[in-house]
Amino acid sequence: MSEQSPGEVTQLLLKWSGGDEQALERLIPLVYAELQRLARQFLRREYDASAVQTGTLVQEACLRLMGADRIAWNDSKHFFAIAARIMRRVLVEEARRRGYKKRGADFTRVSFDEALTVSEERDVELLALDEALERLEEFAPRKCRVVELRYFAGLTIEETAEAIGVSGNTVKREWRTAKLWLLHELNGAERSGDGQRTQETD
Repeated sequence: MSEQSPGEVTQLLLKWSGGDEQALERLIPLVYAELQRLARQFLRREYDASAVQTGTLVQEACLRLMGADRIAWNDSKHFFAIAARIMRRVLVEEARRRGYKKRGADFTRVSFDEALTVSEERDVELLALDEALERLEEFAPRKCRVVELRYFAGLTIEETAEAIGVSGNTVKREWRTAKLWLLHELNGAERSGDGQRTQETD
């Protein structure tokens, strides 16, 4: 993560959850660098990165975090996971606003890293990925969280396990099966129904 103290961030998050608005004013400078890193990570995956600047994405994420209903924050990892999810939503909304179509000639693309690809050259449409994740969340919400934390927030296996309260082996298993399911969906293969809807167990 970033160089700020996770303990200090967690304490400020807890105070913010308790209604201390001054805690939020102290929190933002501490987490801003990490939010910028997340934003750059998102934007590097877009071919049309010029459509959204890093600073704009961070500012929009901050505004939405501040405007959200009071959240019972667990720790700094929870905060950055939520921030990553908000950034994902901002970019999806922007792509839709610009009128890009899932199968159109002009669409926003993201490049899956090697962990999520069969080929190094494979690119995945942002909107298609978002739609696939929404479908995954319907029957396997924990797998969706693992993808968000690993792929979008950039957490390690160990950090992801700590953030969602499961073992590292569980995260590895969920990460592996979620990748396979997403690749199946994003390749446009015919869905095989409940056979791929694996039950979540620790």
